[in-house]
Amino acid sequence: MLVARTKLAALILFAFASTSVAASPDDWANLARYRDANGALAPTDSRRVVFMGDSITEGWGKGAFIHANPHFVDRGISGQTAPQMLVRFRSDVLQLKPAVVHIMAGTNDIAGNTGPETENEAFGYIVSMVQLATANHIKVVLASVPPAADFWWKHGVDPAPKIRSLNIRLKNYARRHDIPYADYWHVLATSGGAMNARYADDGVHPNARGYEAMRPIAQAAIARAMSDRIPRS
Repeated sequence: MLVARTKLAALILFAFASTSVAASPDDWANLARYRDANGALAPTDSRRVVFMGDSITEGWGKGAFIHANPHFVDRGISGQTAPQMLVRFRSDVLQLKPAVVHIMAGTNDIAGNTGPETENEAFGYIVSMVQLATANHIKVVLASVPPAADFWWKHGVDPAPKIRSLNIRLKNYARRHDIPYADYWHVLATSGGAMNARYADDGVHPNARGYEAMRPIAQAAIARAMSDRIPRS
């Protein structure tokens, strides 16, 4: 029964990812995904927080923490890698003029969703998003890559040590640049670097308990970013 449920959950998530990522062959970064939603937002909101990420962020946006907060804007797209997020960063973050952007990327880079990437490349794409935000007077919350021992859509990658290594670099970068770091890995991971089974049904994507465990970490990091922000001239 447990195996059947696990397979069913994987099939549901695969179907979700397939429909969520769908874009025309000419829209590699899925720039059109949030175009209408972006246009419908109020031009300014001094408390706006944009969540940029992949399916983990997209799934979070369906829950009460993000969805029910009028200042929070979810811009996660399932399956995306950091270079895709970087391409759409201007449309889905900068043009929304948020006070804070919460950046979570790296899972699909390690999985190689858009082709092989080195750790240096994935790290560099994430840093580029941070630099773009900072140059536009947007405060950043830099999130850890959530834990995983395997990817159900791409077995054999052995992601746990790669996630740990990338997270060390992200945490050190955040510390050097005085950026709030949301360490979700620490509360979600087992001692071996897998996702705690209590917090995910497929070993990768947080379930309701997982997102609830992440919530206070996000709240503290966002509150710090808000208090540190510099008003636009």
